[in-house]
Amino acid sequence: MSRKIRIAHLSCGSEYSGIQKEIENAVQCVNAEIVYPEVDTEMIKEAVREWGLEVASPDLQLMIARAKSIAEGSTPVDAVFVTTCFRCAEGAITRSELRRYIHERVNLPVISYSFTERSTAGTLLTRMEALVTTALRRSLLAREKQTGLTAGIDSGSTTTKAVVMRDDEIIGEGWVDTTEVLKSAELAYSTALTMAGVERSDIQALGTTGYGRLLIGESMHADLVQEELTVNSKGAVYLAERQKGPATVIDIGGMDNKAISVMDGIPGSFTMGGICAGASGRFLDMTARRLGVDITDLGPLASKGDHKHLTMNSYCIVFGTQSLVNALSLGATKEDVASAACYSVAEQVFEQQLQELEIVEPVIMVGGTSLISGLVKAMQELLQVEVIVPPHSQHIGAVGSALLASGFIQ
Repeated sequence: MSRKIRIAHLSCGSEYSGIQKEIENAVQCVNAEIVYPEVDTEMIKEAVREWGLEVASPDLQLMIARAKSIAEGSTPVDAVFVTTCFRCAEGAITRSELRRYIHERVNLPVISYSFTERSTAGTLLTRMEALVTTALRRSLLAREKQTGLTAGIDSGSTTTKAVVMRDDEIIGEGWVDTTEVLKSAELAYSTALTMAGVERSDIQALGTTGYGRLLIGESMHADLVQEELTVNSKGAVYLAERQKGPATVIDIGGMDNKAISVMDGIPGSFTMGGICAGASGRFLDMTARRLGVDITDLGPLASKGDHKHLTMNSYCIVFGTQSLVNALSLGATKEDVASAACYSVAEQVFEQQLQELEIVEPVIMVGGTSLISGLVKAMQELLQVEVIVPPHSQHIGAVGSALLASGFIQ
């Protein structure tokens, strides 16, 4: 039994919102414990005075003092979880600055989260798993080469991917829509095995990730069952050949988005978004269908248009749909609508998540949406940096799983 990871919880309002028990349940599921740094009134006053950011909320002031205690080493912890209420402007600013403050001063994984009164332990579990993995498995995450014959399965919200790798080379791939989790995994895995020309019994180690990782991992007796934050960040720098030094990884998924600061292949700070599907690949899929084109054609179509010709609100998928329908009814071209949809999703990810991270080049974009050239173009325009889309970027989770699984070969 491994030791319990100590997660410092810097929070404003979670105890009043009704989700504190959900946070505690998620922490218990990953064999960790919550730690609240002890500070007194004078320490709070001193910390706020030094902070330079004037905040009115006493709870936010307490968060600042607790962060200072962690940074100074007064409270020994393994990871930090920063939470504030969704849509609280003062809380969002403080949360972002606290993440940066801790990340710059101590070598600890930090994750932040804006909660609603309906947040559950299930929605928090991936974040907690990532914190624990980063704290406990640094040696595994530092792995730079895949060895032996291994496989990875990524059970995503919309698609299931599988790869087979042999000695640092991808030799088989599978990609299917996610319907029934186990059936989709079996089909994707069988497809990858057939392409690779190997039998299932030949595989020396198997890794699973994504929403269905637990079910698939148990059914297929996987050697590694891992959340997607650490797997995707590792897979991204591996495929982009940027395993040394800093990098920023962006993964806009079908239901949620991930933005990860990586150093030497190990995630440091990261954010996950998923308040509304409007700022995700789901909105782009819906846009493609409304325009009567395949999702694979949305990128080239968007590249021919200009998002500046119309405004589209995809923060909420309902409002986004209204914007899309209104634009078409007013005579907007398909090209401009496609461009506006891509730009809107990129803009929401930028505003909701990327401003909480220090964007360091190279910026690597992965996942199925990275193949939508219009979205990549929009992200480059917003960030004003080159965005790298590595080969096999759509299989990122499966590749990361196969890579890390090779560490379990006996």
